[in-house]
Amino acid sequence: MTRRPNPAPSLHAQRGVALLVVLILLLVMSLMAVLSLRGTLMEERASANMMDRSLSFQAAEAALRQGESLAASKPALPTSGCSAGLCAIPAPTDTPRWKDPTVWAGARSLSVSLGTVTATPQYIVELIADNVPPRGSCTTEENVSPEATCSGSERRYRITARSQAAGRAVVMLQSNYAVP
Repeated sequence: MTRRPNPAPSLHAQRGVALLVVLILLLVMSLMAVLSLRGTLMEERASANMMDRSLSFQAAEAALRQGESLAASKPALPTSGCSAGLCAIPAPTDTPRWKDPTVWAGARSLSVSLGTVTATPQYIVELIADNVPPRGSCTTEENVSPEATCSGSERRYRITARSQAAGRAVVMLQSNYAVP
């Protein structure tokens, strides 16, 4: 009796190896898809945050320009502290006004349209020097103080603008503004 070789292994001998390989490949493909989606969502959040900050910056800059325009008119200032967004010369020992939440409660605001978004930035104008000689227009001579040879005087203001909304980017800008 001679034995004939079996040309194909029986179905019972395979025991589901192909199924196991396909399941592992499916798992790997699913992980790659999830990681790709996660990266895309992270990039989308980053670009949305960048756009939000850009809009807040534009609103704060508009408020800064409005404050400079107000300072150019030499507004009447309170004798001390702040009132309606206008502030007297601060004492050297005082906390900076832009860090004081009570100052922002009474700050001036304006409505700025930024395309489809409307922002309401705030600003304060504070006097930092009054009746000082203008920079660059003084001549000095021996034994004469520079103030004696300067003509005119100027007021110097610090304008602080802030754009802040709930759940949005906060941007604060400052400028020093001299008015002859």
